[in-house]
Amino acid sequence: MRTIYFAALVSVALAPGLALADSPFDGTWKANLNAVNFSKKPDVYLLKDGMYSCKTCTPPYTVKADGTDQPVSGHPGFDTVAIKVVDAHTVEQTNKKAGKTVYTETDTISSDGKMDDITFTDSSNTKGPPVTGKLTAKQVVAGPAGSNPVSGSWITTSVGNLSDNAITITFKTDGDMLTMTSPTGDSYTAKMDGTEAPFTGNPDISNVSVKKAGTRTLIVTYSRDGKVTSVRHLTVSSDGKSMKVSSHNAMNGQTTSWTDEKI
Repeated sequence: MRTIYFAALVSVALAPGLALADSPFDGTWKANLNAVNFSKKPDVYLLKDGMYSCKTCTPPYTVKADGTDQPVSGHPGFDTVAIKVVDAHTVEQTNKKAGKTVYTETDTISSDGKMDDITFTDSSNTKGPPVTGKLTAKQVVAGPAGSNPVSGSWITTSVGNLSDNAITITFKTDGDMLTMTSPTGDSYTAKMDGTEAPFTGNPDISNVSVKKAGTRTLIVTYSRDGKVTSVRHLTVSSDGKSMKVSSHNAMNGQTTSWTDEKI
């Protein structure tokens, strides 16, 4: 399951009677898909003898690859997975939560088995249209003999046609409080001193903490049920027009970085 998740100009009153000053974080930001550095730690899959395993999912799971809904546990966003082998080079995946489809993916492997063109739809967000997009992955280690070409170790190399709701985020500061909202329904309001606060809209995240590290850098830590799931460092440029983002997934050890641009 390869979902990518990225993060109106407002002002902050410093004190009654003083002029308004912009926080460097305030505004709406959109990820530049041409400036993404994907993790070099691969995703690993195995489709062989009628069984499919996602070895780097957290937690890993193995299900029958017969196109029917198979129960899985430990994933807040979905509770069944269906793997359908369409042909020798095409595999479809459907994830559901309580019987409702929340994610679909089609993997199309090149004739030489080295590249995977991926299209996906993610409707696990709480409001608005689903996130849609396309990814390209490169095989770095082949699967075992007799396995489906989707097997092996893969690293994502590019992303395209990703819907705006997946790559747009808005920040608004009010004193020492930061509010984040996104088109998918994700949101939080947290004090910028590392105090934990509730996160709403994403089944994989229950809490967040935000801490300032200088005037232009934030460290945002996401957690679920008391366990850290990912940590992001966000640094706004001196001209305030762009923001470097580095996101470390604490569950699988992958780190991805990109640049957000103020819109």
